[in-house]
Amino acid sequence: MKDLSTRTLNIAASLTVAIDTLAKQMIADGKDVVSLGAGEPDFPTPTPIQDAACKAIREGKTRYTAPVGILEVRKAVAEKLKVENGLDYKPEQIIMTSGAKHAVFNSLAALVNEGDEVIIPAPYWVTYPELVKWLGGKPVIVNTKIEDGFKIKPEALKATITAKTKAILLNNPCNPTGAVYSKAELEALAKVIVECDIYCISDEVYEYFTYDTEFCSAAALPGMAERTIVINGFSKSHCMTGWRIGYDAAPAEIAKIIGKIQGQATHHPSNVAQYAALGALQMDKSNVHAMQAAFRKRRDYMLKRTAEILPEPCRAPEGAFYLFAPVKSFYGKKTPAGKVIGGSIELCEYLLQSQGLAIVPGAAFGDDSCVRFSYAASDETLQKACDRFIRGLSNLK
Repeated sequence: MKDLSTRTLNIAASLTVAIDTLAKQMIADGKDVVSLGAGEPDFPTPTPIQDAACKAIREGKTRYTAPVGILEVRKAVAEKLKVENGLDYKPEQIIMTSGAKHAVFNSLAALVNEGDEVIIPAPYWVTYPELVKWLGGKPVIVNTKIEDGFKIKPEALKATITAKTKAILLNNPCNPTGAVYSKAELEALAKVIVECDIYCISDEVYEYFTYDTEFCSAAALPGMAERTIVINGFSKSHCMTGWRIGYDAAPAEIAKIIGKIQGQATHHPSNVAQYAALGALQMDKSNVHAMQAAFRKRRDYMLKRTAEILPEPCRAPEGAFYLFAPVKSFYGKKTPAGKVIGGSIELCEYLLQSQGLAIVPGAAFGDDSCVRFSYAASDETLQKACDRFIRGLSNLK
C-alpha cells in the first residue's frame, strides 16, 4: 500500500474533542464521570430558533442553494455586523459555514501558502496551529503571561513579524483563558498589523460573553477592515453547537476565494441550520443576556472554589466561559498509587481515573502549567467538579 497523506498524518487530533468523547463513553459505560471538558452551553436552543428550522423543513426549503449561503441569511448577518459591531459588509462578503471551526479553516485556506508564517498567541484554541500546519504554513507561537492577562503585547507582535509572516490569528474573547482585548489594546495591535502589512483572522465567537470589558471587533479599527477576516457563529451565543452554523466576513477579494473553496469542498452548510441562524438573528437578546448572567455567577463560584486548593490563584476570566487554572505547583507530587505527576496531561489523567473528573490539560492549548475548566454547566455539576478537583489534588503527596 502507498503512503497516506503526510501532511494530514502530521497534525494532532483535537485533545478537547478526545477528552469529551472519552468522558461520554465512560458515562455510557456506567461510570461516574463529571465532565467540564467541552465548551458547550448547557441551555437548550431557544424556541424561536427551533421554530424557524421546523418552518423551513415544512416549507420544503431543503434543496441546494448557493455555496456561500442563502442570500436572506447573509443579508441578516451583514445587518447584525453593521448594527452591533459598526462593520460595513455587503452580503457577498459573508460566507455561511458549517460552524466557526469551518470558518477558521476557510480563512487560513484563503491566505496561507507553503511556508507562510501565522502568528498565534498562546494559550490558543487547540485547532489553530494544526490547521496552519495542515495547509502548509508554519504556526509561530508567541507566549503570553498571566500578569499581562494572557494577551499579546504590540511590541511582542512586532518583534515576531518577519518577511514570511502572512497573518495573526486572534481569538477575542479567548478560549481557553477568557482574555478580552479592550479597544485601546486592539488599537495598539492594529497599528502594528497595518504598519507591517499582515492579515488578521479575528475569531469572535464568544463576543456576547464579556463581563467587564466592552467587546470591540478588530475589523472596526482604522485600516483593519481591508485586512481582517471576522469569524463568528451561533454555537455558543445561541446554544447551537450541534447545528454547525457559522460564518466568515471578509474583504471582497478574499470572500470570493473562500466561496470558491467552499464550492469545491462542502458546498453550503445545511439549509435548515441556516434558517435556524436567521431565526437567531431576528430574535431579541434576552436568552443571551440570561446566559451571560449565569456564566458570570458560575465564574465567580469556580474562582472561589478553586482558591480553596490552588496556591496560585486563577486569573478571573474577562469573557467566554472557561477557567484556566494554574496547577504547576502540584507537578512532581505523587498519586496515592505512587505515580509522579509530570505535567498537565498526567494530572488530568489522574483526576479522570481517580476522581471521575474530565478537564482539559493546558498542554493542549500551548501552556502546560494550567488546566482548563468549562463552566458552561449546571450549578450542581460545577459543585461536583470542584469537590472532585479539590479532593484529587489533596490526595497528592
